[in-house]
Amino acid sequence: YGMMRKTYLKEHRPAMYSLYMLEDRMIEHLNAVDDEAQEKMDILVRQMKEKQGITKELKAHDQMEWVRAVNNIRNAAEEIVLKELVYI
Repeated sequence: YGMMRKTYLKEHRPAMYSLYMLEDRMIEHLNAVDDEAQEKMDILVRQMKEKQGITKELKAHDQMEWVRAVNNIRNAAEEIVLKELVYI
């Protein structure tokens, strides 16, 4: 997520990109964004799985359905994270 943020800043927010580079804070900023994005992904995936009833029992009973559901949840969570943390 940190590298996506860097690319976004470089292409869409050149003034902010330059400021971070000049103040030598780019790595610190990218690490913070990456850490926050990973944490938010974990929380969102866990909450969505609970809300939709995706359990280990489902995985044992119907593995393909479980994979489909978890992939959908991860995609939805990633959209949220990208919109709220990376592309702002």
